[in-house]
Amino acid sequence: MIKKMIRMALCLALPLMFSFTPAPALHIKPAAAYKKIIASKTSAGKSSLKERLFSFYNASLKRAGLSKDAFKYAVTGYMNLLSKGMVNNSRYLTIIDFSQSSLKKRFYLLDVQAAKLLINTYVAHGRKSGSIMANNFSNRPESSESSLGFYITKHTYYGNHGLSLRIGGVEKGFNTNAEERAIVVHGSHYVNGSMARAGFMGRSLGCPALPSAVSGQVIQKIKNGSALFIFHPTKSYLQNSKLLAKA
Repeated sequence: MIKKMIRMALCLALPLMFSFTPAPALHIKPAAAYKKIIASKTSAGKSSLKERLFSFYNASLKRAGLSKDAFKYAVTGYMNLLSKGMVNNSRYLTIIDFSQSSLKKRFYLLDVQAAKLLINTYVAHGRKSGSIMANNFSNRPESSESSLGFYITKHTYYGNHGLSLRIGGVEKGFNTNAEERAIVVHGSHYVNGSMARAGFMGRSLGCPALPSAVSGQVIQKIKNGSALFIFHPTKSYLQNSKLLAKA
């Protein structure tokens, strides 16, 4: 009887001993559990994801120069987009922080699930948005200005700048003319570290243009339904964006 009880105890213990896996970095939950969290309609589920994201910010993104306001608004809008079912590629979140100079690496590609900053690089703003600092923004065709707010990435194509990515603006009055304006993510020779060291970064016609060396890698990851957020502390946007209401 005693031997039988010992054998039963060992049978129960062995699966526990050999099924243990280390927790992912910064306690972000693995894929299956993560998908349940982002699909959650409960305040507890949303709070859980937010807590993990802000742990990620404090551990990594703050050092990389991303402003806390840019991150806070990005998370709020990302959560709202998830709740609305508008994000097909929920693993990645892209933040462009136009509160920073164009001479800084103000483009942040985040792997939300793994709590990892994948790419931090330079990004151009529109010619008429400003010189080193972007201060003017428009949704108007042919304005040559950048447009603020949230976008959902679409499909790729090959154009004048090689591999490019179409993005659809989802905030009426702020960026919904993006496709009409041909605002896309693409690589460019006028955005790179050499330009930054020279003290003047090239500008686009409104596109978030990236260094050619990394643009292809970025595009392949974020294509087909991920969220992209262009931030600037412009009051008219912050006060009127429906996606910035608390998730």
